[in-house]
Amino acid sequence: MLKRTKGEKVFNAFNIAFLILLCIITIYPLYYVFICAFSDGAAVVSGDVLLYPVKPTLSAVRRVFKIEYFLSSLGNSVFYTVAGTIVSIIVTTMGSYTLSRKRVIGRHAMGLFISFTMWFSAGIIPAYLNFDSLNLINTRASLIFGFAVNAFYVILMRSYFDSLPVELEEAAKMDGMGDFGIFLKIMLPMSTPMLATIVLYCALDRWNSYFWAMILLKSEKLIPLQVLLRKIIVDMQVLDTLDVPSNMDYSRETVIYATIAISIIPSLVVYPFIQKYFVKGITIGSVKG
Repeated sequence: MLKRTKGEKVFNAFNIAFLILLCIITIYPLYYVFICAFSDGAAVVSGDVLLYPVKPTLSAVRRVFKIEYFLSSLGNSVFYTVAGTIVSIIVTTMGSYTLSRKRVIGRHAMGLFISFTMWFSAGIIPAYLNFDSLNLINTRASLIFGFAVNAFYVILMRSYFDSLPVELEEAAKMDGMGDFGIFLKIMLPMSTPMLATIVLYCALDRWNSYFWAMILLKSEKLIPLQVLLRKIIVDMQVLDTLDVPSNMDYSRETVIYATIAISIIPSLVVYPFIQKYFVKGITIGSVKG
């Protein structure tokens, strides 16, 4: 075993210290949200909460579930995320598989048009007018189908399909299997790492998106949780109606933190189960471009 030089030891120590500092800077804001959500309201307002919950309580969390339209907006977010991800995966996988087949005429031109949308778009107003002309304003379908395709995910998935051996497709065709059967029974099962990566990307995009939901959805019964969060934090519309009795151990601030914490939990729960596919999926998919 080679003995490390003094310079290498100093360099490694610096790297370790830097990474620890970076982890603290990254994790602490998230940690702070959670400890504030479970702390006494007066302690949060006075700034006494820094490293651990002060006078731990679940009052703010319980109060969140009593906010008008909270449960419906939470259910809407789950529905938009699940349904939207399913639609996105169907469109993305089928489209990218088609673009990866060399026998498809004009596939390079179609790929160029798809890539073009990554840098240039019509803009917010033309997009809104397009939704309006299709009678999709204030409908669930506007969020589910209106944002079903992401050009970057199509390119990633196409590159992954390109990296799969062509001989598998040829052997399947010799056995009498059709194109759809090859795609469904051979290509998709072999694309599990990339597929899991795209699923997580799409799900996070759907769960965290709020801009177009805020613009397209007018009914309070249709808005997702993120739009309600904006009303709570930015517009203060919900908190203006939130009366906090003097004898309660929560405050408006702790209610905000509790709402944010609840909205973060699904991402924290799902992410560790799919994270292992990230490096493998993207690395293999980048073999060919």
